[in-house]
Amino acid sequence: MAYKDLRSFIKALESRGELIRITAPVDSRLEITEITDRISKSTNPDGTRTGGKALLFENVKGSEYPVFINGFGSYGRMALALGAGSLDEKARELEDLVDWGFGQLRKIDVMSFFPKIKWARLFLPTPVLKAPCQEVVERDPDLSTLPVLTCWPGDGGPFFTLPMVITRDPETGSQNMGMYRMQVYDKTSTGMHWHLHKDGAHFYQKYKQRGEKMPVAVALGGDPAVTYAATAPLPEGISELFFAGYLRGKPVETVKCITCDLEVPAQAEFILEGYVDPAEPLRREGPFGDHTGYYSLCDDYPVFHVTCITRRKNPVYPATVVGKPPMEDCYMAKATERLFLPLLKKMLPEIVDLNLPLEGVFHNCAIISVEKRFPGHVHKVLNALWGQGQMMYTKMIIVVDHDVDVQDLSTVMWKVFNNIDARRDLILSDGPLDTLDHASPRFRFGTRLGVDATRKGALEDHPREWPDDIDMTEEVKNLVNRRWKEYGFDG
Repeated sequence: MAYKDLRSFIKALESRGELIRITAPVDSRLEITEITDRISKSTNPDGTRTGGKALLFENVKGSEYPVFINGFGSYGRMALALGAGSLDEKARELEDLVDWGFGQLRKIDVMSFFPKIKWARLFLPTPVLKAPCQEVVERDPDLSTLPVLTCWPGDGGPFFTLPMVITRDPETGSQNMGMYRMQVYDKTSTGMHWHLHKDGAHFYQKYKQRGEKMPVAVALGGDPAVTYAATAPLPEGISELFFAGYLRGKPVETVKCITCDLEVPAQAEFILEGYVDPAEPLRREGPFGDHTGYYSLCDDYPVFHVTCITRRKNPVYPATVVGKPPMEDCYMAKATERLFLPLLKKMLPEIVDLNLPLEGVFHNCAIISVEKRFPGHVHKVLNALWGQGQMMYTKMIIVVDHDVDVQDLSTVMWKVFNNIDARRDLILSDGPLDTLDHASPRFRFGTRLGVDATRKGALEDHPREWPDDIDMTEEVKNLVNRRWKEYGFDG
């Protein structure tokens, strides 16, 4: 299912009882965050997490625009945003495509290409001449009219928290769409917090070498699949808009910016057009209460100059709040876990399942189950994972046997606490770390930890016999199941 735009998604959520409209006046400085944080951490009476409801703040002080937040903030809403009944359902769909693609590497099936080519063409971005995102053109832009959130007391100022930042490689002409927070400095300028390892920063260096200004556009709002695609860890050169087209099952309409040579999502709520000048000195940005649950510290970043704002006539401002998990971004990370697992398994077929626990804030912990076949196999998996794109940031990778449910954290921790010998099974590796990591002594570089919690044998320097897990026989389990009510228990 493809949503035409953000308001279509909002309507779908409301029809399912997944939206709360808040008409009371609220402040975009801190107050919206406190409300959202409480809602996003809602639980059932038994303590299980719900993610609360999506929120639409219709009366924001100092702005005429409503704020939509927590739209992705549960497993159900995240799946709904991608037009699926569940994240696993969408992952199976992607796995079928990956299986077909890798199957062609073994044996080319010419006839199977024709439906795939037709399918692929359906998801190429579709240019249009008129677009809702350009119904109103503000050539004298003023960012203070937008209800940009100041999320936490120690933040350096208000931040755009859900921007789709669109840039172009000056050498290849290909566009990239990433999500980087943006601190508002004044009415026409913001910080551009693209990390050193990101495509935006890579393109920035190319413009700097060429001595040219870098055109930049920022889209706010639109089909939720497009917003999610901006966060996806795609291989370099793969278009986020093409991926969004696949996710939504329909091409993303794009329109050319009015003041710069970039194509932007036509159904967005707002577009900020402008540039970054690599010749301009960097500017101090931050602090910012980040998804790690800590403030990311101040640092120097390029400045984005807004030259024009285009928007819908009655736009909705999209935002998110990040902080101590679980929050909305955790569910976006879980979507990435499910959707990219099939591709990871093709690269490393010994992998059975993957869990990026919410408390690991996406890049701090991964739990992997593997089908181990030879001595040192866990070392092979660890080194391969730390060499896979954004997996290089993962500070801790826990590896368990194929028959362990990695989604069951209690069982995983039982295996870790019981199955390791510290000298043998704690594996250290130096390498790149996320810019937001505050614990490493060096910026963006430090030591990562692999934990081998698998069974060991004689070939792995463990000459002693390895004990079996305690488990009841199936015969007795079935007997007790049949007689459960006879014992006087309910259910």
